[in-house]
Amino acid sequence: MPVLIRRVRPDGRGAAADRRLGGVEFPVSVALAQSVSALPAGPDWWFEPKFDGHRTILWREPDRVRLQARSGRDVTSVWADLARAGAALPSGSVLDGEAVVFVDGVVDFAAAQSRAASSPARAARLAERFPASFAAWDILSHAEFGDVRMRPYRERRALLLDVLAGVGPPLQAVPATDDREVAVLWYESLRAQGLEGLVAKRASSTYRSGRIWQKLRHTETVNAAVVGYTGPPRRPRALAVRLPDGRTALSRAVSAPVAAAVGEVLLRAASGNPSHTGAGEPYRAVDTGLVAEVLAGTTRHVTVSVTRLR
Repeated sequence: MPVLIRRVRPDGRGAAADRRLGGVEFPVSVALAQSVSALPAGPDWWFEPKFDGHRTILWREPDRVRLQARSGRDVTSVWADLARAGAALPSGSVLDGEAVVFVDGVVDFAAAQSRAASSPARAARLAERFPASFAAWDILSHAEFGDVRMRPYRERRALLLDVLAGVGPPLQAVPATDDREVAVLWYESLRAQGLEGLVAKRASSTYRSGRIWQKLRHTETVNAAVVGYTGPPRRPRALAVRLPDGRTALSRAVSAPVAAAVGEVLLRAASGNPSHTGAGEPYRAVDTGLVAEVLAGTTRHVTVSVTRLR
């Protein structure tokens, strides 16, 4: 069974002292995770499942709820169902987590991507069929204690559980354990339910921007710049990406959500110039400014697989 950290009282500094740390300003720079090949071991580590969705910060302000993407964009309009649910939180709460969509009981990243790439009207229609859930794993601001980012993870975890205790779905805290064997069991058994991997966090660590956590994924990926496309610009069939080693490669056929998101950018961009990959494959070169996540296991070959846009 998951071993959840027990609730503890705050460290006694008091609300006034915490507020002097300064408010959490929108948009906030989020903490990230560095990919690793194995889980760390030791008494100071806690582990959480990583669901395959869209990184989202939920802000419960006095008169509204806002949602922020990892990039800092306001994405409230496409996650309006989560914004409505967030109204149940105490004013002053800022939660970090993942917006996920379940399809037939399985976390479906493509469904979440469709929501994220939709207009507000289409997102509302999608929400009627597949409502979103918010998997919360951290708290940045607390209604009583203000900015809690400088507190250790173990304290933030306790505050997160307290804040969400009376709220319920679709806002829920992710499971957490300090038992490495339990974490390995999650990693091995929950993949079929949409578990992307695990995130490891030190119990003593504060919350800050940058890659402060560790993540173990089932399939490692790398980021690559989108530098062109094939097919019609409104719905490109494949993407030309520049890999970290400098090579340009043509992807396999991209999913409909990825094609739709890239198509919106291409329609606003210039038509592009004819170009070729190192293998001689033709594509139209366009400076999109987009970054795609591609399967690292395929980057030694000419063709890569795009999993999502970053």
